[in-house]
Amino acid sequence: MVNPSPLDDPEYASFAWKRYWRLLRAMAWFSLTCVVVSLALLFWKNGFISIHFYIAAALGIGFTALLTAALMGLVFLSSGSGHDESIDDPLKGSYDGDD
Repeated sequence: MVNPSPLDDPEYASFAWKRYWRLLRAMAWFSLTCVVVSLALLFWKNGFISIHFYIAAALGIGFTALLTAALMGLVFLSSGSGHDESIDDPLKGSYDGDD
């Protein structure tokens, strides 16, 4: 029998997803700040190289920061909501310790 997930409750799921999106919005602002600071430092150290360089740097830094925030946010959502504990583990207790 599969244990019910706390995210099956619509009220709790709404609360958990709102918390996730609030975290993601905060991280989007943080990522934008990191992009602006990084581009300013690149311009300060190197001057104007090429517009393509700055576009690529902005997209690379921004996308990496947002993807990291989204994936870590999902980890926090899954762990914090108790969704991880609700799975049915067929291998639990099957390890005998002999290698």
